[in-house]
Amino acid sequence: MTINKRAVTAKDLTRFAVYSDPQYTPNGDTYAFVSTTIDKDNTYQSQLFTQKVTDAEPRQWTFDDGKNSNPRFSPDGQKLVFQSTRSGIPQLWLAHTDGGEARQLTTFKNGATNPAWSKDGKHIFFSAQLDKDDNVQNQKEQSKEERQKEKEDKAKEPIVINRLKHKSDSNGFRDEKRTQIIQYDVTKRTFTQLTLGDVDHGYEDISPDGNQMLFSANLDDNQDYSLTNDLFLLDLTSKEVVKLTDGKGSYDNASFSPSGDKIACFGSEFSYAGATLDELFVFDSATKERTCLSESIDMQLDDLMIGDTRMGQSTTGPVWSKNSDQLFFIGTDHGATGLYQADLDGKIEVLYKDNNHVFGLSYNAKSESFVLGISTPTNPCNFYQLYDGELSRLTNANTEFLDEVSLSEPETITVEAEDGWKIQGWILHPHGFEEGKKYPFVLEIHGGPHAMYGQTYFHELQLLAAKGYVVLYTNPRGSHGYGQAFVNACRADYGGKDYTDLMSAVDYALENYDFIDKNRLGVTGGSYGGFMTNWIVGHTNRFKAAVTQRSISNWLSFYGVSDIGYFFTEWELGKNLLDDPKKLWEFSPLKYAEEVETPLLIVHGEQDLRCPIEQGEQLFITLKHLKKEVEFVRFPGASHELSRSGEPLMRIERLNHICRWFEKYL
Repeated sequence: MTINKRAVTAKDLTRFAVYSDPQYTPNGDTYAFVSTTIDKDNTYQSQLFTQKVTDAEPRQWTFDDGKNSNPRFSPDGQKLVFQSTRSGIPQLWLAHTDGGEARQLTTFKNGATNPAWSKDGKHIFFSAQLDKDDNVQNQKEQSKEERQKEKEDKAKEPIVINRLKHKSDSNGFRDEKRTQIIQYDVTKRTFTQLTLGDVDHGYEDISPDGNQMLFSANLDDNQDYSLTNDLFLLDLTSKEVVKLTDGKGSYDNASFSPSGDKIACFGSEFSYAGATLDELFVFDSATKERTCLSESIDMQLDDLMIGDTRMGQSTTGPVWSKNSDQLFFIGTDHGATGLYQADLDGKIEVLYKDNNHVFGLSYNAKSESFVLGISTPTNPCNFYQLYDGELSRLTNANTEFLDEVSLSEPETITVEAEDGWKIQGWILHPHGFEEGKKYPFVLEIHGGPHAMYGQTYFHELQLLAAKGYVVLYTNPRGSHGYGQAFVNACRADYGGKDYTDLMSAVDYALENYDFIDKNRLGVTGGSYGGFMTNWIVGHTNRFKAAVTQRSISNWLSFYGVSDIGYFFTEWELGKNLLDDPKKLWEFSPLKYAEEVETPLLIVHGEQDLRCPIEQGEQLFITLKHLKKEVEFVRFPGASHELSRSGEPLMRIERLNHICRWFEKYL
C-alpha cells in the first residue's frame, strides 16, 4: 500500500475508462478499440480509438456525444464501418481510414447494429429490428420528437400477450418486431433483407467465396417452448436454407475457416441444463459432419468472469488461424481467463494465462499476433500485443485514476469444504491496514450461480476494502472454472453444500486471519448471491448485517414472474411449480423469515424482469410484519443489470446504500 494514495469512493466509477472490442487492421500494424466513460452529465459515452502497435499512445477517432462501437475494418483496410448513436439511435456509419468525415449508411426506424464485412469488401451485413411488412429500401429514421411521441402513445395502449417468451430483462416486453439480417451493397448503396422468418436471427459469418451466409436462430415449429439456438446456412443465390446443427442444443460464435471448408463454433446440448459446459465444435461445410475438439479439457470455453465495470462486447473466440488448422479462444479456469489454441486433432495448448482476466482478443493472420484485452484486480483494463509468446503492453489506461487511489491486491486462498472439495477464494485487506488492529468483515457472493469470481477489477469489492472491511469472495460449487462436476453440483441443492462451502470459507478466514473481528461480520450478494444472502440470514445469526441485491425470495412466484422462471426453476431446482410446490417452498428463503435476526437491507431495481421486484417486496413485507430490522431501497427504471450497466447515478447510489448499511451495523 502507498501511504499518500487515497481510498476509492463510489463516485470513482466516473473516473476511469473501460476498454473493449480490439480489432486489428488487415495488415496488422494498427488496431481499433472502444473506450467507454461516464461524462460530467453522468451519461455513458463510447468513443473509438486507433493505435499503431509501434506507437506509445492511441489516437481518438470519434468525438461526438453518444455511443460509438463495433468498429470493423474493410478487408483492404481502407474503410471502417461502425455503430453510432450520434443521430439518436444506433445506426451504421462509414469512414475512410485516411481521414475525412464519416458517412451515415443506415436510417432504419429501429436502428442498425453489429456490422460485418464480406470477404471481398463489397457488402456489409448487419442486424435490424423489423416489423413483418417493413421495406428495407425506404426505412426512415425518426426524429427525437417522433420517437418520444411514439413512446408516449404506446404507454397509453394495452399490451396484448400471447407468447410464453414475452419479455426479457434486457429488452422489456417483446413486440412483433424481429431481428433480421440485412445486406448492404457498398457501391450501389442498396439494402437486401436476407432473413424473413417470424423469429430473431443472429448473423454469424459469410463464407470466403461470398455464396453462403451462416446465421443462428430458433426455427423450431414449437419455438416458444424451446431454448435451442441452431446454426443455418443460407445460399445467397438460391435462397435455400440448410440446418447445420441438430435442434438439440444452443450454438453461437460460429465462423468459416479461411479455406471455407470448415465451420467452428461454441455449443452444447444442455446435458446439464444451464450448467452445461460449452464445447468447441468444427463442422465440415460440405458433409455437415461434426467433430468436438474440446473433449480433452474439462473447462468452460469463453469468458465467464464476473465483474461490475466491464462494458462493451469483445471477441472471445473461436477464431481461425490463417492456415485453417488451428483455433484460438478464451477459456475460464480457476479464477482467471486465458488464451488457448486447439488444433484439428483436439490438442489444446495454453498460449497465454496469468493471474488476470483476458476479456477480448483480435488475431492478425499476417503477423500471427494477438491484441489481448486484460484486466487485473488493481487495473480496470489495458491492451497488450502477444507475439511469438512475448507479451508487450500497448496502452496505459487510467493512469491518473490509478496514481491517485490505493487498491487492495487480493490474496488467494484454498478452503477445504465439509466433504473435502477444494474451494477457491480471495481476501482483500482493508485500506490503511495496520497490524494488531481488528477489522469488520464482508462476505461477497456472486450471481449466476454459474459464473466465476476471479482476477479482474471489481469496483464494489475495492470500495468495501476502501471503507475498512476485510472482503472475502469465493467460488462455491456451482461456479464456473473448476470443471463440469463442480459447476453442476449446486443444481437441486440450492442452500445445501453451496451454503456450507461459503460457511467453510468464513470459518477459514476467521481461523487464519486474526485481524478479522468475528463479532462484526457482514454478507451481501446479488441475483443468486441475493438468494444465498437471504438463505444465510434465515439459517444462521452469525452475521450482524446483510444486504440482499436483486434477489430471489420465493421460488413459487419466481416461476411465473421472471423472464426465465418457467425453465430456470426446473433447470436449477429440479422441479417446476406444478411438479412439486412443496419442494419449491422448501428452497425459498421466505419460508425461513421467522428465523431472521440479522438487520437486512433489500436493494432492487423497479424494472428487473430477471428477479422481479415482487421478490424483494415479499421479503420486505414479511420481515416488516414480523417486526424485523429491515429496509427496502427501490431503484426506479433499473433492470437486473443495475450494478453493471445501470444509470450511473443509480449505480453510485446503490454502492452508497450498501456502505451505509454496513457502516450502521458493523
